[in-house]
Amino acid sequence: MTDKTSPGLIQIYTGNGKGKTTCALGAGLRAAGHGLEVLVISFMKAKVAKRGDGDDINYGEFRSVDQIPNFTIEPVGRETFVDKKNPDPIDIKMAQEGLKMAQDALRNHTCDVLILDEINVAVEWNLFSLEDQLALLDIKPSDVELIMTGRYAKQEILDAADLVTEMREVKHYYSTRKITARRGFEF
Repeated sequence: MTDKTSPGLIQIYTGNGKGKTTCALGAGLRAAGHGLEVLVISFMKAKVAKRGDGDDINYGEFRSVDQIPNFTIEPVGRETFVDKKNPDPIDIKMAQEGLKMAQDALRNHTCDVLILDEINVAVEWNLFSLEDQLALLDIKPSDVELIMTGRYAKQEILDAADLVTEMREVKHYYSTRKITARRGFEF
């Protein structure tokens, strides 16, 4: 585990701009390169998706991390988008399973870096409560780095964090050139 003299901080990557997950994964990659154990729990993301006539890895990082020692990603979501106004019970169940994984990882101190990808969106979509998210901070070991991503970070989370980065969209090719999601960049 991490050097006990090094505090584990709380980092938040939020905002409507692109790059929140990418930034968190970069931090995890750097940590793994120094021998730290990294666990990513990806809320609302499936490992496999239908592409063309078959199935494919949904996000490139799910394949890439197989090559990196000490780096694990656990996707907890379905291929379909969650309906914000009326989430399906299976989406709630999967998010709750991801929350339990995070609680277990913190309680059992099984990683040095815990990245909770899209957790802020899961809270906004009512897949679990802000109180559940805040409770993770209470059980976080002092030497575990906790990184939370996703739009809609609540003020209470921002206040508790040691680092907050807000990604702000200035220009995006989705809106300016109508370019859709591209393999290797958006998934």
